[in-house]
Amino acid sequence: MNQGNHPSTQTRRPDWAALTIAAVLAVIAGVIFWDVSRLTGLAGYSQVGPTTVPYAIAFCLIALAVWTAVEALRGDFPERDHQEIGPVAWIVGGLVAQMLLLNTLGFSIATGMLFALAARGFGKRKLWLSVPIGIAFSFVVWVIFAKLLQLSLPAGPLERLFF
Repeated sequence: MNQGNHPSTQTRRPDWAALTIAAVLAVIAGVIFWDVSRLTGLAGYSQVGPTTVPYAIAFCLIALAVWTAVEALRGDFPERDHQEIGPVAWIVGGLVAQMLLLNTLGFSIATGMLFALAARGFGKRKLWLSVPIGIAFSFVVWVIFAKLLQLSLPAGPLERLFF
């Protein structure tokens, strides 16, 4: 038997996707460190203040980034199937649509579009059904948060029609 071709003895290349994830985690941690550094001096007489939890999160993200990078360089992540771009594009499109529509069409319609496009990304083909269901669910959420809990969510034409 030729052991040089045996899968367990072959060395794997670095996992570039995992290295990218490690880099993104490190960048997010860096942004948190930078943002929190502008809040220094707010702790007052206590050692625990508004910077404690963000610093803890940033340190955890750095630890995860280092761990992910080490595992990626060692090739310890399992082989993955090729990711289909279509479902990801539908979900990202839903997030973009929500961000663009939130201030003009309000929470219910924008979030309903996010719901419908994410459902399409997960395989639900009937957008003509997903859009109104998503808007209805989002309107109920808006009523609960904006009217019952008195939290501020953007109102659009649908919300103004009823309230």
